[in-house]
Order: sequence, then C-alpha cells, then structure tokens
Amino acid sequence: MTSQPTGAEQGSTDPSPQGSGTQGRPAGAEPVAPRGPGPAEGEKHPQAPSGGRASSLLRSGAMMAVGTLASRITGFLRSVILVAALGTAALGDAYNTANTIPFIVYDLLLGGILTAVVVPLLVRARERDPVYGRQYEQRLFTLALTGLAVMAAVAALLAPLLINIYGSDFQGEQRDLAVLFARLFAVQIFFLGVSAFAGAILNTRQRFVAPMWAPVLNNIVICVTGVTFLLVTTGKVTPESITGTEVALLATGTIGGIAVQTLALWPSLRGSGFRWRPRFDFRRGELGQIGGMAIWTLAYVVITQAGFAVTTNLLNAVGVQGRLEGVGNVGYTPYFNAYQLFQLPYAIIGVTVITALLPRMSEHAAEGKRSLVRDDFSAGLRLATVVILPAAALMFVLAPDIATALFAHGQTTRPDALVIGDVMRMFAIALVPFSAYQLMLRVFYAHSDTRTPALVAIVTVSTNVALALVLYNTLPTERVAMGIAGGFAVANLTGTLVCWLILRRKLEGVDGRRIVGTNLKLAVAIWPLIGFAYAAHAVSDAAIGPGFPASVVALVVGSTGGGLLYLVFARLLRVAEVQTLLSTVTSRLPGRS
Repeated sequence: MTSQPTGAEQGSTDPSPQGSGTQGRPAGAEPVAPRGPGPAEGEKHPQAPSGGRASSLLRSGAMMAVGTLASRITGFLRSVILVAALGTAALGDAYNTANTIPFIVYDLLLGGILTAVVVPLLVRARERDPVYGRQYEQRLFTLALTGLAVMAAVAALLAPLLINIYGSDFQGEQRDLAVLFARLFAVQIFFLGVSAFAGAILNTRQRFVAPMWAPVLNNIVICVTGVTFLLVTTGKVTPESITGTEVALLATGTIGGIAVQTLALWPSLRGSGFRWRPRFDFRRGELGQIGGMAIWTLAYVVITQAGFAVTTNLLNAVGVQGRLEGVGNVGYTPYFNAYQLFQLPYAIIGVTVITALLPRMSEHAAEGKRSLVRDDFSAGLRLATVVILPAAALMFVLAPDIATALFAHGQTTRPDALVIGDVMRMFAIALVPFSAYQLMLRVFYAHSDTRTPALVAIVTVSTNVALALVLYNTLPTERVAMGIAGGFAVANLTGTLVCWLILRRKLEGVDGRRIVGTNLKLAVAIWPLIGFAYAAHAVSDAAIGPGFPASVVALVVGSTGGGLLYLVFARLLRVAEVQTLLSTVTSRLPGRS
C-alpha cells in the first residue's frame, strides 16, 4: 500500500482512501480441508491442476464474495447519498477528512498489528494447544480493548493537531467544523478495533461470513443518516451555515453505524465458541513475541501513513485553491470517492482470496511447506487477476458514466462528478498491481515476516510522495488529483516488482511461468471488452445526449456485452481459471449438481 491507510483490505466501512476499512473478515465459510504431509523442502512439489487450488478458493470464498458484494453495493449507495447531501466542496472535505482520521490513528497504533501479526500468532497458539490458544485469545483481546479506549481518548484531545496535519489549508469555519467532527468521530477508534479483532478471531476459526456482512448494517445506518440530512436541510449547506442539530445528526449516524457493525459480530463470536474473560496474565515471552513482530509492522504503518498525510494535505490544498481559482471542486473529496469505487473489484475478489489464503498460507509456512505456500500464492494471484483485470478495463473506459450515474445528484453537479471520473481512470490503472501487491504482502505475513513489508514500503511510499510533490507543483490545479492517483498506480507497480523479486528468492520461485502465461492470455481477451465498452459509451452519448440516462445505458450495455465477450475470448484462449470460475458458478445454479 502506498500513502494510504493500511486497513483497507477488510471491510467496506472505512471512509479513508485506503479502501475498505480496517474491519472485518468473514463466518460459516467452508472449512479448509486438512492436508496430508507435503514434500520435503528441496523436493519438487507435484503440480496441481491449474484449477485445483483456484476451485478450492472459490468454494471457500463464495459466501464471503456475496457478503462483500452486498457490503460494497450498500457502500456505493452510502457514498452516493453522502455526496448528494454534503457535496464535494468545503463541507464534504471537512467531513471526509475528519472521518478519515479515526481510521488513520487506529491503523497507526493497532490496525496493522492486527492484520499482520495477530492472525498468524493465533493460528500458531491454537496449533500448539487448543486450551492455550483460547487463553491467548482472551489475553490479546483484553490488551486490545484497554489500548483502544486510551487511543480514542487521546485522539479526541489531539483533534486540532490532527486536522493541521491532514488539512493545513483549512481556515475559519471549515477548520472549526473539521476539528469538531474529528473530536466526535474519535470514539470510532474503539469500535474499529473491537470489530477488527473479532474478525481476526473468527478468521482463525475458519468462520468467514459474518464480518463480510456486518458492514452492510453500517452502510444502512449512514444511508438513513444522509437521507435524513437531505430532508431536514434546504439549499446549499456550507461550514458557515450548518446548524448544531445538523452536525449532531451527521455525528450520531456516522458513529452509530460502526457501533452497530461491531455489535453485530458478537453472536458469531459466541457461536464460534469464543468467550471473553478479562485476562492480564501474559506468560513469559508472549508480549516480547508480539512486540518483536509489531515493531516492523508499526514501522510499515508509520511509513505509509506519513505518505498518506502528504497526499491528503496536498489534495486539501488543491481543493481550497480550486475554489479560489474557480475551476471547481477538485480536492480531497473527489479523490476519496474515486478511491471508494476503485476498491470495489479488489474488495469482492481480492479481499476474499486474501482472507481465505492467509490462514492456509500461515499453516503451510509454519510447517515449512514452501512449495504449498508457492502454490497457494500462484492460485490466488491468477484467480484474482481473472476478475480484477476486466473490472479495471471497464472502470477505465466507463469512468465518466459511472461517476455521472452515481454522483451527479443533489449538491454535486455533473462537472463535479466528471472530476471523480477522471481520478477513477488513474486508479483503474492501479487496480491489478495494487491487488497483486496486497496478496504478496500476505505471503510475508504468513511467514511472520513483518520486516520485509516495512522495507518495501520505504520504496513504494517514497515513489508515491515524490511523484505527488512533483505533480502538485507542475500540473494545473484541476489535474492534480488525477496526477496523484496516477502516482499511486506507479508506486504500487514499483512495490509489486520489488515484492516479486524478493519472493522469488524466498519461495525458490513464484510459479512465474503459469502466472505470466495466464496474464498474457487475459491481456489478449480484454481488448474486445474495451472496444465494446467504448462503443457503448460513444453511441449512448450520441443517441441520447450526455447525462444520467445515457450513462446508465452505457454502463448496462457496455459492462454486460463487454463482459460476455471477455469470457468468450478467455475460454477460446483456454484460460483455466476462467473455466474454474464458470464451473463453480454454474454448479450452484438450480438443477445443477
């Protein structure tokens, strides 16, 4: 990840442009089947059929993907309603910046540790002794709750300083409103941590569905809040004109959403057998083990958050400058909403694959079965690319239609929406390398290696920040957000290449021939999709005229027709993962066994 909050992989409620929050993983997914003894290190592992591990991942992730899809659809609706209610100008920038801060603070102090450290440690503790594993869970949960409460209180006290870091160009009423929101939203840190820790515990128990569905409740609460805000306000609301009642409404709905999401996980926790009792009786070496891994994880998060602070500050400065120059709303909020859309394909398939793979790879890494880790990684990457690549192509071609259909409503005009579309195109270029980068990081975490991701982050974040600074000082104001998104794409590509080189040595190969072969075939199959989607966009604009109806027609026709062409050509090119995907889906249709 580069210059973004690091929790993005887990849920859909994270409002930060890291994507989808630091919360949740999924309950009830099909358990991973026990494996027999693997080959000794140094022996060549028999090559499984290309679709074997991919099919297993699809079965394990089916309910996760459905839950994530529901979460993302309601998340889209939430974003649409909030953009209509708050706009993309000063009020939207103040709200979104303040609402991003709890996720940033949480990630800095705990989120990355949960993601990279807790799951492998819990897996190892349970393998050592089930009774010890349960006690270890309780001790870690107690420690997390205590730390989260302190973190939330400190963040509320430091709200003015945090707003200075992420929105130094905010002035007057906009800054006062942002500070007020930041103080109120700080309590979300506690709920975020509890939700993420609950998801980690469920993850190690092979219960994957509940945390993928819980964000739907959060989104519904915020959707209701946004609609209510639209109903109780008249005209354009600004930081100067917003009332105390309206501020209270936004704060209550925003905090209430994450609280409901967190409480919704408790039945699944109890159903998995988890019973929490406060415990501080850490055994000798336990805290040291956590600390040894957490130091490098914390370094990784600090590096990425430092980069995010730079880009957020630049984007907020661009937003203020754009309004002064009269070029429109071109700052943080358009970038923020484009990132939310960019995260959808990754969340549906990438997060699903990562969630299913991490416990499995951790188990194989703990057993020293390097060849099985390599096979898991290869299958996961190839399967994710099959879905993410066409999604990226459709996002790039149809970005103006997506932005117009979703955001050109209420206080947001079509030109404002098209700014979001322009930024989205740059993010579309980043989608495949971003997804590959996230999966590669999980290979290191499965080996309890948090040092390498931190060192790689130095390279990726430095690339992102350097490009952001150069583009901020050279591009016209209205193009800076798009340029920074392009820099994000370059940085993730850099991180992917660095990780690839390191993993080749660590795993004694990464199954590169199959991975590259699959991607070359997909690169050919994608062109009919691109041509058809572009034609649908051009014809609908010419026949109907630019606007909401034409955008909806282009989206429906372009994505459906283009998607079918992609599947046809992928099958003609004998892409095994596409066949696996189609077989898994059709086998679940009524009347099929």
